[in-house]
Amino acid sequence: MSENAVHLTPEQVEDPVRGYAGLRTRDELPHAVLPGLTTPVRLVTRYADVKAALTEPRLIRDRTRIPGDTDEAQASDAQDELLEAASAGLPAEYVKYFAGHLALFDGEEHAHRRAPLTRAFTARRIAALRAFVERTADALVAEAEANGGTDLLGAFAYPLATQVICELIGVEERDRDQVCSWMRDFAFGDGSRAGEALVALVEYAKELIARRRAEPTEDLISALLDGDRLTEDDLIGIVFLLINTGITPPALFLAHAALALLDHPEQAARLHAAPELLPRAVPELLRYVSIVRIGATLYATEDFDFAGTALRRGESVTVALLAADHDPEEFGDGAGRLDVGREFGRGDGHLAFGHGAHYCIGAALGRLVTSVVLDRLFVRHDGLRLAVPRTELEFGHWPGDGFHLLRLPVRL
Repeated sequence: MSENAVHLTPEQVEDPVRGYAGLRTRDELPHAVLPGLTTPVRLVTRYADVKAALTEPRLIRDRTRIPGDTDEAQASDAQDELLEAASAGLPAEYVKYFAGHLALFDGEEHAHRRAPLTRAFTARRIAALRAFVERTADALVAEAEANGGTDLLGAFAYPLATQVICELIGVEERDRDQVCSWMRDFAFGDGSRAGEALVALVEYAKELIARRRAEPTEDLISALLDGDRLTEDDLIGIVFLLINTGITPPALFLAHAALALLDHPEQAARLHAAPELLPRAVPELLRYVSIVRIGATLYATEDFDFAGTALRRGESVTVALLAADHDPEEFGDGAGRLDVGREFGRGDGHLAFGHGAHYCIGAALGRLVTSVVLDRLFVRHDGLRLAVPRTELEFGHWPGDGFHLLRLPVRL
C-alpha cells in the first residue's frame, strides 16, 4: 500500500488549489503519506465527502473499539506517529492530561465527556468575554503602536489567546503572568521548556480546582464543578484541552488571517471601507485559512464502501479540511479566492471548526476573538503592513501538516 501512496509535501498540504487538484478527481480515496510521517492513510479531500466522513458512524476515532483483530487495527499508523511526536520529551506520568482529549473518543463516551464542557461553555459566558477580549486587544495594539510595530504572532496573537484562556478558566490576577508564561512555554516555542511547563501547569490546575471547590466563582472551572461528578484528572484534562486547542491554533489562525489580508490588499481595503462586511469576513477567513489543515484519524469499524472506496475493517482515513474548504464543487470557480463579502448559506459555510459530534466547542469564542482582532487591525486601522519583505517571512513545518508562520513582523 505505501508503495502506491501519494507522498504529500508540506507545500501540497497547505496549497488547497494546486496541492489537492489531482486527488479530488480520483475515483476512489487515495492512499497518502502526510509530510514528516511514514504510514499512509486514506485521504478525503472533497467537501461533501469530508462532511459525510465526520458524521459516518462506521468511522470512529478510538481504534481500540474496532471489533476483532485485523492487521490494520494493530499496526502503527499516522495518529500514533503524531501522538509520539507531541509527547516526545515530556514526563510520561503527565502526558495523559493532554493526550487523552475529546478528539479521540466516540459515541456515548465522547458525549458523556463533552457534556459538562458544553453546558459550561454557554453563550452567556462567551458573550461576557467580549469586553475582556476588546480590552486585551486594545492594550496590545497600543503597545504595538508605541513600538512602531510588533510580531503579530508572538507578541500579539499568542498573548491574546493565552490571556483569553486564563480569563475563561479563572486564573486569578495575581497568578496570571506566571501561568501565561507556563502556557506559552508549553504551547509555543522550541519545546525546550515544555516538560517543565506541563508539570507546573498540572500542579497549578490542582491548586485552582481545590480553591474553586472551596470558594466557587463565575469561571469555567467553578461551572464544571457545579453538579457534574468529574474527577480531578477529568478537570485537569479539560484545562489542557483548552490550552491545546485554545492557544496555538487560534493564534496561528489570527496571524495567517492577517497575512491573507496583507496578501490581498484590495480585500483589506474593502473591509476597511465597509465595516458592515465584518460578519462575512470572519467566516470567509476561517474558510480561506482553515488553520487545522488535516483532521483526526478515523478508523473503519467494518468493511464498507465510502466515497467510491472499498474500505476494510481497521483501515485508517483522515480528512483534509483545508482542501474541503476550497473545493470548487462546493464554492464554485472562486473557491481559491479570498472574498470578504462572500455570502454563505445556512450554518458556518465552512469546515474550519469541523462538523458533527466533534464540532469545535470553542467555535463561538473563536468567532468573537476573530471579529475583535479584524476590527482593531483592519477596520480601525488602514496602515498595517509587513515590516519585512514577504519572501523573508519565516515558516516552520509541523509533522502531518503544512507550513505555519513562526513570526509575523508588522508595522502599524
